[in-house]
Amino acid sequence: MDTKVGIYICSGCEIGQALDIEKLIEATNEECKPAICRTHPAYCSAEGLQQIRDDIKSDALNRVSVAACSQRQFTDLFAFGQDVLVDRCNLREHVAWSHKPQDEDEDTQVMAEDYIRMSNARLNTTEPPEPLIEEICKTVMVVGGGISGMNSALAAAAAGNDVLLVEKEDKLGGWAAKFKQVFPKHPPYHDLESSGWQELVQKVSENPKITVKTSTTIAKTSGQPGQFMVNLENGAGPEEHQVGSIVLATGWKPYDKSKLDYLGYGKSPNVVTNVELEQMVAADKLVRPSDSKPPESIAFIQCAGSRDEDHLPYCSAVCCRVSLKQAMYVREKYPDAKIYILYKDLRSPAQYERFYAHVQEDDALFMTKGEIAEVSVLAGDRLGVEVDETLLGEKIKIEADLLVLAAGMVPSTLVEDEVEAVAGEESTDDKADEGMLEDGKKEAAGAEKGANILNLTYRQGTDLPTLKYGFPDSHFICFPYETRRTGIYAAGCVRAPMDLATAASDAFGATLKAVQSIECTAQGKAVHPRAGDESYPDFFMQRCTQCKRCTEECPFGTLDEDDKGTPLLNPLRCRRCGICLGACPERIISFKDYNVNSFSQQIKSISMPDEFEEKPRILVFMCENDSYPALDMAGAHHLQHNAMVRVIPVRCIGAANTVAIGDALASGFDGIILFGCKRGDDYQCHFVRGSELAHTRMENVQEKLKQLVLEPERVKIHELEITDYHKLPQLLDDFLEEIEDMGPNPYKDM
Repeated sequence: MDTKVGIYICSGCEIGQALDIEKLIEATNEECKPAICRTHPAYCSAEGLQQIRDDIKSDALNRVSVAACSQRQFTDLFAFGQDVLVDRCNLREHVAWSHKPQDEDEDTQVMAEDYIRMSNARLNTTEPPEPLIEEICKTVMVVGGGISGMNSALAAAAAGNDVLLVEKEDKLGGWAAKFKQVFPKHPPYHDLESSGWQELVQKVSENPKITVKTSTTIAKTSGQPGQFMVNLENGAGPEEHQVGSIVLATGWKPYDKSKLDYLGYGKSPNVVTNVELEQMVAADKLVRPSDSKPPESIAFIQCAGSRDEDHLPYCSAVCCRVSLKQAMYVREKYPDAKIYILYKDLRSPAQYERFYAHVQEDDALFMTKGEIAEVSVLAGDRLGVEVDETLLGEKIKIEADLLVLAAGMVPSTLVEDEVEAVAGEESTDDKADEGMLEDGKKEAAGAEKGANILNLTYRQGTDLPTLKYGFPDSHFICFPYETRRTGIYAAGCVRAPMDLATAASDAFGATLKAVQSIECTAQGKAVHPRAGDESYPDFFMQRCTQCKRCTEECPFGTLDEDDKGTPLLNPLRCRRCGICLGACPERIISFKDYNVNSFSQQIKSISMPDEFEEKPRILVFMCENDSYPALDMAGAHHLQHNAMVRVIPVRCIGAANTVAIGDALASGFDGIILFGCKRGDDYQCHFVRGSELAHTRMENVQEKLKQLVLEPERVKIHELEITDYHKLPQLLDDFLEEIEDMGPNPYKDM
């Protein structure tokens, strides 16, 4: 089908005051030769939209460029059906609102003409995406039968999905089944309550949409969202099930108590952890382990191994309230016992503040903030605790019959030999060397040091990529439940430390995402962060050199490999970030509506003044998630930046192909600047590793600059948060000054 483009230039929102619209139409008709080019004072109005719809119908337009406001505005309004590809040419925020009017600065008009040509080039080098529709399974598999897992199963069933609930123990309940009572959940938040795990077990067992598999582990998980194949192992023998999405709710385990010897653990049987005390209470054996006598005094040490750079650097969220709860256990059984709680900070948020205040009313309970200096074993199996930096302003020493260490929580995804590393080392997804497994099979390069819970057959590892603390990696701020494996969601304490009530609530969030994943996959649409995107990558395999860059760099494990290293696409795992497109040196990867050829044609459509005009051209690649919105915000605040820049938005800065950057330099651009999201441990990149990879690829760009005999400073990369919009105009202007000092690119006019 021939491409028929309609270009619609809005004159509203001050665009008509900043630009000569008639000249813009004249230039557009002359250079772009669209089927139709019109103007209207408000294309977002009913009248303006109808004009476009009428032209689509009467002139059989299949491409529409709306030269008006940002692509982030009125997204639904400017959608004209599956067969009409729409591009948004930003003349408002990026031109009219951020530059002097054309009668004061001729470069403003030139900039607008360039952006329309770039939009036209995009439309002529891309196609409307066609969703990949495949037969899928809508069963949700929940792994873990604790509070999170059972609530997740019930939520998925309530949404109309069949559920496969897998639990490695012989019964459901998890930790809740081992606790006598939990924190108060109802006003006035004074009295301890039952966790309600028995009622949940009954509801799960009676629900016809939930199939429960206890004493069961997962031997292998293969496939992709909507088509996961899961091999289970239990006493009944191996089983195979197909599922559409997965909720990982495998919970937590206590921090290794053998590492708490600096607090006396192992030196005396009367030093126990909070979990061990819970077991003692459940068995009605709240006595001194050394002689089974009732303790006359009990001391609790908070943050035992937590908030400590040598152990767990993070707060485990619940330990303080656990000690408050256990103090109530003690008081109920031993009304005259002395109780001490020694803390760094006592954290009891939200309604639990009332619980904390209620426990404080106990006159025989002593609390103080301080640092533990020493724990010693005294005569008669008693224990001495020296505390520095107390609220009393002096060192104190406490003697107790029983010492309880409030040990922290670690996720079940953290294996024992990794615990020592959590204080300072990141896990190594995508970095492990290839090796040989015991059965002679080749181990996948980059295999995650996981807990072998899911046993994924992914090229990048057997389980979920984790952060340095062992928790599954996700974009915590924007997408807390999503992991780096599409269709697999984390819930409860495997995701972050939390109490049972929060874990129950957390399960609903993860389950809704799991159901959403199934429904989006069924429609051929992407999930977060490009939710609804119907495109997917296409590989021109005839030119593939098996370099493995795409398989190694994809943050989401979309690509596996055959024995020769040829990428094997699992399209339903894809998040549509385009990082594989940016990784490929042969440029064999493309999306129908997003490809390297489109970048090249946009670059070629930009006017290139000669060196004597002293008007440099700067190409800007901007991430659509933070940087591009930041430029929009700068424009909305009417912050001015120079008119020498031309912006190409990219799905992720990691999708900017270095070959395209080299081509732009070779064609005469004086400078190139890339804006991506924040990287590092507290990354903000919506695609996790895109910004990090872009920085790494800069080494290749520098090599290209050497080949072209150009200054390395002509190409820069910046990290930008969306809230840094006020800094952006200055960054662009400063880069222009540097380029002007260097002089024009010697490849101009060549």
